[in-house]
Amino acid sequence: MPTNLYELKIVSNGTVKKNLSVKQLIKETLRRKEAVLSKNGSLSTKTGKYTGRSSMDKFIVDDNFSHQKVAWSKSNLPISKEVYKNLYAKITKYLSLKEDIYIFDGAAGADPKHQIQVRVITELAIHSLFIRNMLLRLSKEQLKKHKPHLTIIVAPGCKADPLKDKTHSEAFIILNLKDNVAIIGGTYYAGEIKKSVFSYMNFLLPHNNILPMHCAANVDKSGNSALFFGLSGSGKTTLSTDKDRSLIGDDEHAWSSDGIFNIEGGCYAKCINLSEKNEPHIYNAIRHGAICENVVLDPKTLEYDFDDASLAENSRASYPIDHILNHVKSGTGPHPRTIIFLTADIFGVLPPISRLDNNSAAYHFLSGYTSKLSGTERGITEPQAVFSTLFGEPFMPLQPIVYVKLFQKFLKKYSPDVYLVNTGWSGGPYGIGTRIAIPHTRTMVNYAIKGELKNATYKKDPIFNLDVPVNIPHIPVDILDPIKTWDSAESYINIANKLAKMFINNFQRFKDIPQEIISSGPTN
Repeated sequence: MPTNLYELKIVSNGTVKKNLSVKQLIKETLRRKEAVLSKNGSLSTKTGKYTGRSSMDKFIVDDNFSHQKVAWSKSNLPISKEVYKNLYAKITKYLSLKEDIYIFDGAAGADPKHQIQVRVITELAIHSLFIRNMLLRLSKEQLKKHKPHLTIIVAPGCKADPLKDKTHSEAFIILNLKDNVAIIGGTYYAGEIKKSVFSYMNFLLPHNNILPMHCAANVDKSGNSALFFGLSGSGKTTLSTDKDRSLIGDDEHAWSSDGIFNIEGGCYAKCINLSEKNEPHIYNAIRHGAICENVVLDPKTLEYDFDDASLAENSRASYPIDHILNHVKSGTGPHPRTIIFLTADIFGVLPPISRLDNNSAAYHFLSGYTSKLSGTERGITEPQAVFSTLFGEPFMPLQPIVYVKLFQKFLKKYSPDVYLVNTGWSGGPYGIGTRIAIPHTRTMVNYAIKGELKNATYKKDPIFNLDVPVNIPHIPVDILDPIKTWDSAESYINIANKLAKMFINNFQRFKDIPQEIISSGPTN
């Protein structure tokens, strides 16, 4: 695989700036006016029209290597070798004409046995700082031996011509699995870079019997780890960042026979309505070296207004994980004792917490019911119900059954407790009901991960076939039974049955699923 600029056909007469320090990258970013320095020392930047992932502009090259391996779908769109070749020539020619090119060499996968080395070549200094925050950082000695398994080329100013280049817009995010290269153009949204690494790892790891997961992870002082699955905005980062537990990572992990490990070296937290009171660890992580995307900054005080969504609902902060004081330095942890599936139910009918057995866990892992929240993807202006297989379908290139079989294998072998937690609405659907309070959700999750719901009294939810605890200390009883939070029981039942039918219809797309798993979901 080509790795250096010459082999990559980037023939630059400009200055190549490689593996700069945080201080140097901040200086470069400010010199180039890619961002401004906020009062707390973090960089404030705007990403223009693309303030979230552009799902319809993300492709995988369809060739003789990938054709039979990839689960082609709306999440894994194919693009021909010819189109990729033309866009590759366009982006490398574009970068060759730049005065400055930035290179960062890092790694993905905290477990050394399963780690890959990554090189990211960027047009912008701020993107080099971003990926420096997000990947695992290497020592000087390790950098001397660095040989990239994956190379990512990023040039936001290089735009596709949809008619000529056969893309959907000027943006393109293309993963070439055969050549181990990704190219990203036309979008300034930095999240596309980290998700390209994740998608690559999600293709690679299952071949080694390792389950990649779109989840956060933390661990207590006794070594009991927990996983938090969910789409962006469902609460992974918020709930996994806890004063009484150490953070392993907030978004991307893998589960092997040795335990769990973080794929990343940083966090990419949503900032909308961020407060020091509710999320102190995240709030205080935004300091020198961090980057805030699309957060409104007062031009006089240079202070952020996290409640102002005028730039984007999907405002973000990127920072290295060591900005979180109680983090796990190794990025690894033992086999999870607890697994939490986070679903932001926009219909307001799912219980706030339910216990799952192995079959129902497999059912809800396959279903991945949640909501796409405002701004997380281009064009999403208000929450939309979605079934995202594995709670991360946009990043999973292989057939779902590949991941589910590994998940079932680990459930059976290590016997974690599994819960479905609704971080969405209660008392009515979006627009009528209210979002379940973070303190209530955190209390329920804490009882679950401490093992204190094992012996609770449960009752069966007749519509969703879920086991729901009757009582949890410090949680109002009515909250646990969602029908009691609605003004009209009849309205609740009608909408709950509607969602149950959506579960059933969605599950019909999966083939060769054992009946005991199918029977674990809604059946009416």
